[in-house]
Amino acid sequence: MKIIITGGGTGGHFYPLIAVAEQIKKVSEEKAMLTPELYYFSTDPYNDVILKENKINFVYIPAGKVRRYFSLKNFSDFFRTIGGFFKALWKLFVLYPDAIFSKGGYVSVPTVIAGAILGIPVIVHESDSKPGRANALAAKFATKIAVSYPDAGKYFKANKVAWTGNPLRTEITQPIKEGSHEAFGLSKDKPVILVLGGSQGAVKINDALLDTLRSIIGEYQIIHQAGPKNFQDVKNQSEVTLEENPNASGYKVFPYLSEYMMRQAAGISDLVISRAGSTIFEIAVWGLPSIIIPIPESVSHDQRSNAYNYMRSGACSVIEETNLRPEIITSEIHRILNHPEVKERMIAGAKGFARIDAAHTIAEELVNIGISHEK
Repeated sequence: MKIIITGGGTGGHFYPLIAVAEQIKKVSEEKAMLTPELYYFSTDPYNDVILKENKINFVYIPAGKVRRYFSLKNFSDFFRTIGGFFKALWKLFVLYPDAIFSKGGYVSVPTVIAGAILGIPVIVHESDSKPGRANALAAKFATKIAVSYPDAGKYFKANKVAWTGNPLRTEITQPIKEGSHEAFGLSKDKPVILVLGGSQGAVKINDALLDTLRSIIGEYQIIHQAGPKNFQDVKNQSEVTLEENPNASGYKVFPYLSEYMMRQAAGISDLVISRAGSTIFEIAVWGLPSIIIPIPESVSHDQRSNAYNYMRSGACSVIEETNLRPEIITSEIHRILNHPEVKERMIAGAKGFARIDAAHTIAEELVNIGISHEK
């Protein structure tokens, strides 16, 4: 059996694909069958090491973006996508896989369309509460459509849709408590706030936290992922802000948190402040209360919708970027951490929203489709 995974460009696309690939191996073991051959069709490998660790073969397929604004690159990228389609058509014809799993993004379009033309079953996964243009197109060719948010189902044909949640790698779903306070040099006597701005950080969140830092550092401790580009500026400003502050050691800033460090941070955190991307699903699986600060709709078509969809589960509160004032952030932190009933309600909401078996559910469907296609 051969299975193609496609999509990419960001970690939000790539790592769920890897999560499903890991579970495909597990499902094949459960069914006492040979592990399927796995191929990753994309514009770049994103992470060669992880692909090799999971024995996934990379196949380069060119693809071009369609920008929402006028750009001459839209014309050149159109022909890049056409070229990618013909290359994907040939590669799929030669390999003739039994199923395709697409995570979306412009890089997936050539492979999904080529696969549909060849009659290869396609499963599409939509991470956001509103589908992007690539998945809106891919859904027309899909055999099944998995969604992370229940509300996303209304954008697709009901008989194709299943609410699976977002696939997560097994490791990231398992917070580490033992020894994590010591690893970060934090006390066990004060609550910990984990601040995440995405893998690249978020300037608006960083600035808002620095404006709030002096007023909250006495009562709380903070682990802050500031982003590689912003780290030095944030570190310098925080040192000035907390100069001679007796609680300065309670603030820990990092350019990036590795997967292991993230699990440690999750294990000791009482509250997460985050953007409304794929991190929402990790927060939900961790069962932590959160304050979600979405990227404005003018910049991202999906984050605001994601945030409010998650809030309706009772798992979080939402602060719009336009309201990122120190007094509002401070008030919301106090409201959650100083009122046990609010905190417990958010924990219950997060756990109710979480779908820890998402990757396994999708992998099982892919393998079952593959078995049927082989016959």
